[in-house]
Amino acid sequence: AEDAEEQDLEQKAQNKNKNARFKTETYQERKHSEQRNPLKNITTMRQAILVAPKHIEFKEVAAPKAEDLKEHQILVNIKRIGICGSEIHSYHGLHPATFYPVVQGHEYSAVVVACGSKVTVCKPGDNITARPQLVCGKCNPCKRGQYNVCEHLRVQAFQADGCAQDYFVIDDDRVLKLPEGMSLDFGAMIEPAAVGAHASNRTDVKGKNVVVSGAGTIGNLVAQFCKARGAKRVLITDVSDLRLAKARECGIADTLNITQRPLKEVAKELFGDEGYQVGFEVAGVESSIRSLMETIEKGSDIVVVAVFAKDPALSMFHLGEHELRLIGSMMYRHEDYQTAVDFVSKGIVNLKPLISNRFAFEQYDDAYKFIDTHRETSMKVIVDLEQKP
Repeated sequence: AEDAEEQDLEQKAQNKNKNARFKTETYQERKHSEQRNPLKNITTMRQAILVAPKHIEFKEVAAPKAEDLKEHQILVNIKRIGICGSEIHSYHGLHPATFYPVVQGHEYSAVVVACGSKVTVCKPGDNITARPQLVCGKCNPCKRGQYNVCEHLRVQAFQADGCAQDYFVIDDDRVLKLPEGMSLDFGAMIEPAAVGAHASNRTDVKGKNVVVSGAGTIGNLVAQFCKARGAKRVLITDVSDLRLAKARECGIADTLNITQRPLKEVAKELFGDEGYQVGFEVAGVESSIRSLMETIEKGSDIVVVAVFAKDPALSMFHLGEHELRLIGSMMYRHEDYQTAVDFVSKGIVNLKPLISNRFAFEQYDDAYKFIDTHRETSMKVIVDLEQKP
């Protein structure tokens, strides 16, 4: 009887071990299946398309599949999208290089869902951002490392579809992993911060007096980067008291509302006989660049950052006689993204005061309309894909 009882206990133990092994194998198989296809239960997603000026359509489209990723591609879940000044031009039909219809969004942060077999820059679960530039890699500018002015450059949300959808596939060479603790809001603002990083490095500002014309988000960031790069003194100008107050909140002490006093008078008062040696045009209007040309020290540099809706009429005689240098600034390169992440994560550049309003994804069109009616009181508007409308 004892032998029979022992055999029965042994059989139960074997069955228990067998069941445990079966459960473990089933879990592992299920886990492997989820890793191969993390969106297997998600077949569609939301998408916002600018089909024509002032006309955004929302569609439900097929979601990308993880198993279709190429070896250097990354599938991400978009979380935040910032609305850019250039996109506002597109919304109004005033951007000279926007092709309609086009999916919106090029300033964004996202969470990695799946990675191609050769991706090493990030892993599933990481928070990332990415550059929206699609370049050929073969033209002369690309060969010398100036792919930001690629002869065949396409920018997502302008000449190629952007990220205004729940899931998005991107190449790993444009991706930057966000540091631990950096918010998704700040992650979506690395793109405009990179514009400031690049523009402020187009000429040497160290030890020089600087005037930034235009205190919107980009102008504010240009001023902050100039200060961080060692400019002696930075004056920022605008027509909005709110934007100038935001600049002071971000550490730019010297501000001027040009509707109240002329730049020439204030520059003389602030800089004295030293004058100023670098100007940044970030307002995108003729009066702004003319004012800089008329007040900057002879033989100096003016960096043009803004997108002009209408070409300005400028005195080439004045430009030549004063031997001024007009320098273009086009977007950024990967190192500018890295600098932006570094400066923001260290608190050298302050983004918090710049986020003024947020909208749910379904309110994309409302966000543009809000900007139109609150130009003097809004800064960076964020579209939050996790927010309920």
